[in-house]
Amino acid sequence: MQWVKPAWDYLHTGGAMMLPLVLVSVLMWGCIIYRLLVLKQLYRNDIDVTQARACVRGKSILPARCQGVGAVLVRIFIALRSQNPELDRHLLEEAATQVRSSLYQGLNLISVLAAVAPLLGLLGTVLGMISTFDTIALFGNSNPRAMAGGIAEALVTTQTGLIVAIPGLFMRNFIQRRATALELRLNAMTQELKRQLEPLDTGGGAAIGGEV
Repeated sequence: MQWVKPAWDYLHTGGAMMLPLVLVSVLMWGCIIYRLLVLKQLYRNDIDVTQARACVRGKSILPARCQGVGAVLVRIFIALRSQNPELDRHLLEEAATQVRSSLYQGLNLISVLAAVAPLLGLLGTVLGMISTFDTIALFGNSNPRAMAGGIAEALVTTQTGLIVAIPGLFMRNFIQRRATALELRLNAMTQELKRQLEPLDTGGGAAIGGEV
């Protein structure tokens, strides 16, 4: 617990703008950690194309432990399917759209919070400089100790804003790259499953799951 007093002194030095900066940091990292956990789950325990085809044809049951992006796509589609090949192709695309949109949830919020942090730091800098000029107006340049408080407030808030923003932007780009990789996997599986929904022949009615 030796870090508590230095941390409190650091926050106290930054003045009133340190509280919103801390709140922004906590909210941003909460979103980052949540999205990393969600994407990790979508990467792991997934099914391959062969398993997905078997589930779509009704020859296999999707295991409950499978929570990857392909498994989520198949699970949503099975819940929506109508047993009409043409309609099911559209429903499969709708299921893919739902999964695709979920991959990028939270990215805009992380970007906004990372962009707000340096602006709050800049506002703290302005407030610190105003405090310094007020001190100069009252005491002149003869009291450097009184001036140091405003200067420290200006520098600490600027530093904190950058400390919050830079890792946040890096993690936002990292999460987007992982989401893009999952989207590519999702698109490939969607196209493969669409071929499985084509009827065996033009006069055979609604033959679901025929081989091409």
